[in-house]
Amino acid sequence: MSEANLEQNQHVKPISFLGKALLTGFIGGVLWSCIGGIAAYFNFTSVSPASFILRSWLQTEWSDGILGQVISILAIGLLSILIALFYYGVMRKVEGIWPSALFGVALWFIVYYLLQPMFPNVPQMTDLDSNTVITTICLFILYGVFIGYSIAYEYKDLVKAEDESNEA
Repeated sequence: MSEANLEQNQHVKPISFLGKALLTGFIGGVLWSCIGGIAAYFNFTSVSPASFILRSWLQTEWSDGILGQVISILAIGLLSILIALFYYGVMRKVEGIWPSALFGVALWFIVYYLLQPMFPNVPQMTDLDSNTVITTICLFILYGVFIGYSIAYEYKDLVKAEDESNEA
């Protein structure tokens, strides 16, 4: 067998920066909505992922169970791709943890205040208890930091690699 055909000599084509950003968005949405589901299960928050996605439009028995949670988590992962695409387009050059945390707070405000009429199953922001407000703000901050810091780090790494290749 020739050395060119050996598996260890094959090169894998790397994922593009945009692809990494979209993958980061999906993983971030799934990860943090799973943690939100766990927080709702342990009564840290009265709002679960299924409350937003399925229970707002479907009032069926299965939508409140584990299947409804899983479908909602995957749907949030898909919606999170759009958020990552927005961050990629607008804020990828912004470095630091604080802009990402503020991005998470802004997302929380958008979801719980501006988009609340789309989710009739979720109480208005003024009617939420303090545990729900604190828990969900913390989850959105962590989500924003996950998305923002990951995309900004990848961008910085890409620019550094391009600068090194131009110098060589």
